[in-house]
Amino acid sequence: MYGSTAERILRAGLAFSFLYPPVSAWFNPFAWIGYFPSFVLDLVGRYDMFVLHTFGATEILIGLWILFGKKVFWPSTLAAAYILGIVIFNLSEMDVVFRDISILAIAVVLALKSREEVTIHGGPQKS
Repeated sequence: MYGSTAERILRAGLAFSFLYPPVSAWFNPFAWIGYFPSFVLDLVGRYDMFVLHTFGATEILIGLWILFGKKVFWPSTLAAAYILGIVIFNLSEMDVVFRDISILAIAVVLALKSREEVTIHGGPQKS
């Protein structure tokens, strides 16, 4: 894992929040399927478990990329988008998803920090 100690802690925390749900959903899918917007569930019909586990696979990829990746701008940005969607589509469950706003902040900070590092270290050099 790359970065300072503080960044590694943020990355581990954000990665955990993306690795735990798909594992839990594998064993108890009905605890998680309700967080999908109803229009999505209406659209997919009887394939709702396929959608749940496909979404979970993308969460695992994002979590592992954040945890072990060298540059985390893209996975952190995707993580922020995922979490923002979860919060927006589940505002009626604010007693549960209020913690996701803190996780969203972690994702945004990691994306911004990674973007700054790319700009500073990966941009054109001035002579």
